[in-house]
Amino acid sequence: MSPSTSRLRFALALAALSPLPLSAQEHDHPHGGEFGTLGRVTFPVSCAPAAKPRFEHALAALHSFWWQAGDSAFGAVLAVDSTCAMAYWGLALNAWGNPFAGGPVGPDLEKGARAAEHGARLTAGTPRERGFVAAAAALYRDAERTSNAARLQSYADTMARVYRDFPGEPEVAIYYALSLLATAPRTDTTFAQQRKAIGILEPLFARYPDHPGLAHYVIHATDSPALASLGLSAARRYARIAPAAPHAQHMPSHIFVRLGLWDETVASNWQSYRAGMAFVRATGRSRTGPEELHALDYAVYGYLQRGQDSAARAAVDVAARVPASDPRPLIGLYNGTALRARIPLERSDWAAAAAFPLPDPGTAPVTAALARFTRAVGAARSGRPDAARADVAALDSIAARVAAAPDDYWARVVRIKRDAATAWIRLAEGDSAGALALARSAAEEEDGTDKHPVTPGELLPARELEADMLLATGRHAEARSAYLATLTREPGRARSIFGAARAAELAGDQAAAAQGYREYLRMMEKGDGGRAELTVARKVSLHH
Repeated sequence: MSPSTSRLRFALALAALSPLPLSAQEHDHPHGGEFGTLGRVTFPVSCAPAAKPRFEHALAALHSFWWQAGDSAFGAVLAVDSTCAMAYWGLALNAWGNPFAGGPVGPDLEKGARAAEHGARLTAGTPRERGFVAAAAALYRDAERTSNAARLQSYADTMARVYRDFPGEPEVAIYYALSLLATAPRTDTTFAQQRKAIGILEPLFARYPDHPGLAHYVIHATDSPALASLGLSAARRYARIAPAAPHAQHMPSHIFVRLGLWDETVASNWQSYRAGMAFVRATGRSRTGPEELHALDYAVYGYLQRGQDSAARAAVDVAARVPASDPRPLIGLYNGTALRARIPLERSDWAAAAAFPLPDPGTAPVTAALARFTRAVGAARSGRPDAARADVAALDSIAARVAAAPDDYWARVVRIKRDAATAWIRLAEGDSAGALALARSAAEEEDGTDKHPVTPGELLPARELEADMLLATGRHAEARSAYLATLTREPGRARSIFGAARAAELAGDQAAAAQGYREYLRMMEKGDGGRAELTVARKVSLHH
């Protein structure tokens, strides 16, 4: 297929997907290039005049984390000016990939390091450009002996110095804010760095409302329970700014999930999936990026909160047919396992969870932990604690393997899963006090550990699992409090809405039970009708 034919097919596919008339997009967002409309970016560079529009288009792709388009777009800059140091800066950041996903390995790491080194050898034309190039060099310096996380922090430190020297330069401010977000501790529940980034990004977004990076990074900055409402405006605008970019279609759902907006979550992620697959078909690629599975995982999660179990299963079937994704760390691989595990867990189908397939021997540790957790909780809650022990032991081994990471985040996440599953083993063995203590400890640990952007939510929240256990042991008032605490952190979770109502009913608070069941039934209006909880909710609601 010729390049011109690929571009035509992709443009026609995007026209069918686009939320705005194509003419309106091109009028509002002039960076429409070979891969479609990506937003408005202004970034003067001291390269050849013909390179400037190409560079700004490439940067627009980079701001929407569209790695496939960015790679070729920065290459197009070098085609007209092989001495453009900023094009090598762009290639270096593009090779790094999603700054929230752990950094590159293998060929991507080598490619990025080569680009950063080549850019550093050139003499960038302005002090600002030299600052950007120095930051890219820090990102890859001594890659053989220094971890990705440590080099990302060096990059952030360099961007802080560039921002100090050029505080009035919008792109400097934007990339400094992004570096704050990428290095923010996930156990800081005050979200100090996120709040600092918001203070930088929001005034710029008001000045440049069509900038894809500003909308994108405002969403990342507010992707937490305490801040999500601040990101809703950006979430509802971003997809319209960059309709061509699959990630721009998906990213709003990070806020929709945090606010329990399930229909918008589902719609956003199908838009992302279709845009990504249109790109794959139009360019003749043999495989996708990780975005398609990432989007489908978010869609499955949204479907399950609305009781649309058949639609969730259909999305899982679609995921099974997605061409093999790029082997980037975490994103895609994690989601491909998570979306399958969510169906039995959200439906409380413990026998099916116990039968979840074992992870392949070469599966990445964090992804393998999802399968092991699903199996362990399923077996323990099916009354087979002996069967659960092997998976809990595997979780313990995985936690030890990933504990070497500089921030210990994933080791902490896996330990929480291990403890939550172990608590159910103890309960099955008759140790109610020990089980409840461990379940509470896991929940408290998770309360201080924000979810990773790779996932729409943990497979089952530890606080919700504690609530399930309190309900099972007759502590109904405490169970209701735990379910409500889950909903404070994760609004709109169907299991916790039902659980809070059921706990209220068993505690004798019929008014609260009826109100909770009515809310659950409203959530399930589009559902398939096959969940046992619906029978309970309808029975109580009919009498109130």
